[in-house]
Amino acid sequence: MILPNQLTIFRIILTPVFLILFLSKDSTMIQISFIVYIIAAITDWYDGWLARKFNYITDWGKFWDPLADKILTSTCFIGFVIVGILPLWMVLIVIFRDLTVTLLRVLADSKGIGFKTTYYAKWKTLLQMIFLYYLLVGYVLQNTPFFIENYKNYIELMMNEDLVFFVMLTITLITVHSGISYIQLNSHLIRKLLNGTDKLV
Repeated sequence: MILPNQLTIFRIILTPVFLILFLSKDSTMIQISFIVYIIAAITDWYDGWLARKFNYITDWGKFWDPLADKILTSTCFIGFVIVGILPLWMVLIVIFRDLTVTLLRVLADSKGIGFKTTYYAKWKTLLQMIFLYYLLVGYVLQNTPFFIENYKNYIELMMNEDLVFFVMLTITLITVHSGISYIQLNSHLIRKLLNGTDKLV
């Protein structure tokens, strides 16, 4: 079990730890949950860097690394649904799209085929990450007495329900559209994958 794969496992283990802390009613635990999420996100970057730099690329890693990333982000989205910040239907759409595309890509990789991707899909992921960090910071501030006492108006503006809803709706639409574009771009490979065709090119 090489280091990048160990980091992937560590990220998966950190995911439920993050959620438990995040959903606690204790302000300190919520603050720690943010730190846990940051650590988990760093492992995602670091194991990818190690794999590329030292050619630590395994079939296990190619399968679990992208899934671990989606498990972490999906769990974070679900956490915000549970605390009443994000609507469930939007989050379910985002999770379904991301997991579907990830599983298709993993299946293709297992057969030695690299799906074509676009900068559009990468920008979608970046937008999701920025938004999640924005919400995490806002939620931590909402649950920290010092900031609530001194900056309540700014925090309320930052976490305004209409603002959060509109941004999440925009991200949901972009996520769906990028998913459709991704499937259209690789439709011939997807058909062969689903039909169980051995020769994909």
